[in-house]
Amino acid sequence: MTAFDAVLCDLDGVLRRWDPAIMRDAERAGGLPSGALAEVAFAPDRLVPAITGAQTDEQWREAIAADLAEVCGADAARAVVARWSQPPGEVVVEVAELLGGVRVPVVLVSNATSRLETDLAELGVLDLFDAVVNSSRVGVAKPDPRIYRIAADRAGTELDRCLFVDDTEANVEAARALGMTGVLYRDPAELQAVLG
Repeated sequence: MTAFDAVLCDLDGVLRRWDPAIMRDAERAGGLPSGALAEVAFAPDRLVPAITGAQTDEQWREAIAADLAEVCGADAARAVVARWSQPPGEVVVEVAELLGGVRVPVVLVSNATSRLETDLAELGVLDLFDAVVNSSRVGVAKPDPRIYRIAADRAGTELDRCLFVDDTEANVEAARALGMTGVLYRDPAELQAVLG
């Protein structure tokens, strides 16, 4: 790790994974077609306000339910969103172990809603990080260059001394454009090879 003074790491798709059956089961229980929940929840006009702090996590989920109510009725839509919202996901244990062994500051950089800190506590991973940069708290989301600068500042180092790990290519490219070493995450073994 001597090549880096800090590791900046994404959450979803790297340290946390989601069981796709949760969304499918919620849709099925509400009588929704497959993909309907994701289409509404992750539409940019619905998601961006939630991950940049214009809306709380609760407001985002209420808006999703309101959109789905047009298809399956208000009660069913609320039940779908509640069922989907319940689990906090699962920790990728191998990645948690790798991050726990890093001897430089580790900063979580996540495009997340105001629920992030609660999820991290429930997942039991808060102690892995020296700082958490939650897009909904800082008002900008990846790949906006400002969030990378905030993360490097919280790590106490320069951009070009940061290793940035994310599962989204556009986010990695944005980090590289700022001089960071960017790694597109695929699996724990590749990450281990990078971390040394």
